[in-house]
Formats: sequence, C-alpha cells, structure tokens
Amino acid sequence: MMKRVYLCLAGALALWTCLLPAHAAVFGSLVPGQSKIGFVSKQMGVAVSGQFRRFSGQFVFDPARPEAGKARIEVELASIDTGSGEANEEVVGKDWFHVKNFPGAVFEMRRVKPLGGNRFEVQGSLTIKGRSRDVTASVTFRESGGNGIFEGGFILKRLDFGIGEGPWGDPGTVADEVQVNWTLTLRPVQAPLPAKK
Repeated sequence: MMKRVYLCLAGALALWTCLLPAHAAVFGSLVPGQSKIGFVSKQMGVAVSGQFRRFSGQFVFDPARPEAGKARIEVELASIDTGSGEANEEVVGKDWFHVKNFPGAVFEMRRVKPLGGNRFEVQGSLTIKGRSRDVTASVTFRESGGNGIFEGGFILKRLDFGIGEGPWGDPGTVADEVQVNWTLTLRPVQAPLPAKK
C-alpha cells in the first residue's frame, strides 16, 4: 500500500514538473566576449559601419515575466571602432562625442512589451553628452547553451544628442539617422524575480 502511495506521489511530482513554464531561468549577467554593440551611419550617402569595444550592463530578465524586466547598459564612447584610426580620433573630439567631458552613453530600460513569440518592444531612456531622449527598440530573445540572447536595434538621431556639431551638423554630409544594432548575451542568475503582490 505504502509503495503505491510513493509511486503516485512520484508520478504527480513528475507531472507538475513537466507543467512548469519552459523558461524557468532568470538572466542577468552580461557576457562581454559574446556580445556586440554596433552601428551603421551614412557619410555622403555611403554606409559606414562600426562598433563599440567596451560596455557593461546589469539586467534582470525573466522570459516568463518579461514585463518586469529591467536593464542598464553603459557604453564607453572612447572604445569606438569605425575601422579607421583617423576617424576614431575625430569622433571622440568636442564636435562629436566629446569624451573628455562625456565619457559614456547610458541606456536604461523601463518597459518591455511582449509582441508574441520571441519578439518584444523595449522602451527606455538613452543619455549621450548629457542629453536624454526616449527610445523604442524592437528586440528578440532566445536561449542558447544555457544563456539568454537579446538581438535588436533602433534608429538614433545623432543631432538630438549633439553628435556631430559645427560643419558635421549638416545631415547632407553625415546622415542624421544612425542604425544601432546589438547582440547581448546574458548568463542565468540564481535569484528569481519576486512574486507579484
């Protein structure tokens, strides 16, 4: 009799485990070596791509409760790599990023809206050169090798942040719109999100 009870309990436990959400992990620790923040701009109509080599981030993201996600990403602007040493020196100067006074860009994610499947709309605040603007990005999220991977992008209007002043303020020379793209790989963390009250 007791053996049958144990078997029933074991079966119930196995069934309950199978019914748990497939996404049980909470992701939070950025893996810089497997992450990338890049951009594509246009100068005289010619596409110019580059990336930032150094950045950090703090995340709390549970795929089962995406709307509760939070993130703060900091980018070291002096780490820009345009593929040209001369251009790299130019863009860290006063007319562009002015890294002496404004060394970093900060994005703070405030809202995550599920769009169905693995797609999300992310809203937050981007601060560059002391100017903050609201931005909205389209992202996807997937799990691979135990990690979580965010991929997405948005259009940055550089003149809103004073990026490229003086003769560089002419959008006919350098386009105002810059496509920013990223792949961010996150390790799982142990602590789950607190339950909603």
